Amino acid sequence: MAIKGDIDWKALIIGAAASAAMVIVGSYGYDWAYLFASVGLLYVGYTAINIKYGAILGALASTPIVYLMFQGALGEFSGEFFTSPTGTVSVVVLILLIGALIGFVGAWAKRDRVKAKAEYEKKQNIGKNKNKKKNNN
Repeated sequence: MAIKGDIDWKALIIGAAASAAMVIVGSYGYDWAYLFASVGLLYVGYTAINIKYGAILGALASTPIVYLMFQGALGEFSGEFFTSPTGTVSVVVLILLIGALIGFVGAWAKRDRVKAKAEYEKKQNIGKNKNKKKNNN
């Protein structure tokens, strides 16, 4: 399996940067920006070649969010559970799983769009050659 050729690196970098940028903007008091952090992960999933790659790349693109979480961009990282090793690992895994889910949704949307586009093209070609056969007889 050629991993290097199957990944759209430009989309991965742009999507991860867009997600991280929205988290950074949200950390400066614009809470609405947190809602748009998923757009970059959707873009990464949409450019993947299949659903499996979409989920994997979505998790990979959410790693900058994990770093920003440790830096305090998602709020104060305190409390008895969150400062324990179990809490830290569980929050990291949760962020990566959410990134994988959003990447999966992006890849799924692309698959459905490709199917709908092929079906539309098929419907457009149904009656095109009907008059040519009648004129030749």
